[in-house]
Amino acid sequence: MPTTSSPRLSVRSLMSRGASPKGPEGQDVIEGLSRIPRSIPTYYLYDDHGSELFEQICAQPEYYPTRTERQILQRAAPEIATLTQMRSLVELGSGSASKTRLLLDSMVSHWEKQPIRYIPIDVSAKILERSAEDLLSSYPTLSIQGLVATYELALADLPPAPDRLVAFLGSTLGNIPPQECARFFTQVYAALAAGEHFLIGVDLQKDVDTLEAAYDDQMGISAAFNLNILNHLNRRYGGNFVSDHFRHFAPYNATTEQIEIYIVSDRAQTVTLKNLSLSLDLKPGEQILTEVSRKFQVPALRSQLQDVGFTTLEVWTDPQDWYAVLLLQKQ
Repeated sequence: MPTTSSPRLSVRSLMSRGASPKGPEGQDVIEGLSRIPRSIPTYYLYDDHGSELFEQICAQPEYYPTRTERQILQRAAPEIATLTQMRSLVELGSGSASKTRLLLDSMVSHWEKQPIRYIPIDVSAKILERSAEDLLSSYPTLSIQGLVATYELALADLPPAPDRLVAFLGSTLGNIPPQECARFFTQVYAALAAGEHFLIGVDLQKDVDTLEAAYDDQMGISAAFNLNILNHLNRRYGGNFVSDHFRHFAPYNATTEQIEIYIVSDRAQTVTLKNLSLSLDLKPGEQILTEVSRKFQVPALRSQLQDVGFTTLEVWTDPQDWYAVLLLQKQ
C-alpha cells in the first residue's frame, strides 16, 4: 500500500505481503537459528538504524569498496548513459543513494530537460523517503517511484517505466550465496524487457589483510552494525538477546573466497524469541552467521551472466583491480 504520495514522489510498501520472501513472517529466522550451524537472514541487518550504521561503515577508511566504486562510476557514468540511453534507473538496495547521483547527473545531462525516472528499492522506508526527498530537491526533471521491499518482491512487481537500467551496486551481489545467485540473475532477467540493461558493482579478490580490515574497522562501526541485528530481532519478535553478550567476528574464508560475518556468544546463555515460540541454548564461542561477502573474478562472473542470457557490454575497473563495474544487456 502507498506510504507516501505527491506529484513527483510515490513510495509503496510491498512488505505487507510478508517481510520474508521464503514463507510466513519469522519462519526464516526460526529455520536459521534452529539449524546447526546457526544463521540469521542477512536482510534483518537493515532496519532503520542498521541502514544508518551501514552508511557510516561506507565512510570508514578501511572500507575501500564504496570509494573505489565511486571513482569508477565518476569515470564511467557518462558512457553508461550513452550506451544504455536509459530514461529510468531502478536501484536494488538504494540506501542513501549517494553514488546514484553520479548516474542521475549523466542521465540529466544526456536528456537535458526531458523527464527521467528513479525507482529506488530498499527495506528501510525511512532512509528511502529521506533520500528521495533530497534527490527531488536536486533534480527538477526527476520523478521517483520508491518500493519498500526485498529484492525478490520488488523484481516481481516493478512499475512500468521507459528504457530501464537495473543497478545493483555496493558489491551487494557478494551477499547472495552461490546457490541463489543464478536464481537472482534469472529474476532480474525476467523483470527486464529485451534491450534493457543491468549494472553490477562487485568486489574482486585481493590480499586477506585488506579484506578483513574492511569488515572490522577500528572505530567499531562494523561491529555495531552486525550486533544491531539482535536488537532488530528483539523488537520485531519479542526477543531477549543482550548484544553485550556477543561479539563481532569477520574472517576471510580462502576456500569459499568470501568474508564470513558472525555474531559469537561469549558465554553459555539461553535466548528466547517469544513471538516465534523459539528458545535457544547457546554455548560459549558458538557462532551465528549473519552475512557473507563473496569476492569475484570477472571472467567467471561474465560466464555465469551469459548463461542466464545477458551480454556484457563493458567492464570498468580501478588501477589496482580491486573492484569492477559491469554493464550488461538483456538480448
